[in-house]
Amino acid sequence: MNTRFAVAILAATTLVACKPAADANTDTASPAAPATAKAAPAGEKWVDVVAKTDDGGYRMGNPDAPVKLIEYGSRTCPHCGVFDAEGLPKLKAGPIAAGKLSYEFHDYPVHNQLDLGPILLGQCVEPAQFFPMLDQMFANQETLIYRKEQISPAEQAKLSNASPAQVISYLANFYGYVDFVKQRGVPEAKANACLNDPKALEAIAKQTDTANQKYNITGTPTFIVNGKVVPNAAAYEQLEPALKAAGAL
Repeated sequence: MNTRFAVAILAATTLVACKPAADANTDTASPAAPATAKAAPAGEKWVDVVAKTDDGGYRMGNPDAPVKLIEYGSRTCPHCGVFDAEGLPKLKAGPIAAGKLSYEFHDYPVHNQLDLGPILLGQCVEPAQFFPMLDQMFANQETLIYRKEQISPAEQAKLSNASPAQVISYLANFYGYVDFVKQRGVPEAKANACLNDPKALEAIAKQTDTANQKYNITGTPTFIVNGKVVPNAAAYEQLEPALKAAGAL
């Protein structure tokens, strides 16, 4: 995928299968020593320490943690949703809370414009609200992206001649993401402004290109532990050995 994803037209509502990263950056290095825990600053918890990173991700936890986990995920990917519901809570209660692991999420538009609306709206909040909004989008995939209604052929025909911003806005409204964020405190005017922000869209394109060049992203979720892609990991159980080897668990 390159910057041209921003002008690709999504036909109907069929999703391509999101899948974990294939083999990449694999080696047989010896397991690391257990990471050292570090207490959060007085009056804070590491899970509440959230910052936007220079490369467009959102990091939770100790910024100086010895083990760094990065996920490239899609808000419309069911595998990513399962990890958010089942795997991330274990990390938050364990190594993230202990200051041994930081977790950084990067939005990756694996489904092109279908993802772009949720991404733009999901980032239309302050950093402290990024993960709560992300969690809620994942938890509501069934009522959002997997709705029974289909885009009519007439509307699809209109979209084929629409601008990228119009397509993104239409899909975000059709699937209910605009109403979703409005119900969670994002004013409609702000939501529409975020959906129509060309600089934000260009930033996503550049970040996607960079991720592809650096990590050869082949699907979502893609997990990276201390700079190395974890192959064939879509679930916590498949990620866990890499975290143990890095000393986080």
